[in-house]
Amino acid sequence: MGFFVLSCSSVPPLGNAKTSAPELAESVLAALASRDRAALQQLTLTEQEFRDHAWPDLPAAQPERNLPFSYVWGDLRQKSEVSLGETLSEHGGRHLRLRNVRFEGETTLYDTYLVHRETVLTVVDESGMEQDLRLFGSMIEKDGAWKIFSYVVHD
Repeated sequence: MGFFVLSCSSVPPLGNAKTSAPELAESVLAALASRDRAALQQLTLTEQEFRDHAWPDLPAAQPERNLPFSYVWGDLRQKSEVSLGETLSEHGGRHLRLRNVRFEGETTLYDTYLVHRETVLTVVDESGMEQDLRLFGSMIEKDGAWKIFSYVVHD
């Protein structure tokens, strides 16, 4: 008599994720238009998602680096919240239509996910003018799910 062993990950999938970079960008633009900070925060990695999905593969997590999770998460979250506030202040209430999403930075392949850096959205504003905007930093792609890694934008 044989039996089957089910292989199940104990890590839940990314919550409130989108199925593509453009879908995620559209969600960001919609939340910005309505100045919905809570919706924007839901589009980014939570502390638990960062711990379960991103942290194990990051260089900062390696024992020889001696960086505690709480420090790395706290620093990332604080910088992301500041950047999100600046983005809301500058672009909140604007009705922007997405034309294109591109990544000007490198895309890094980790063991279980990809990080697409330096996200640029080509948008059209209410007057029909097209422009490129950096509204957040990176996107994480894992198992067909996309989320904002953080709102930190480096120039």
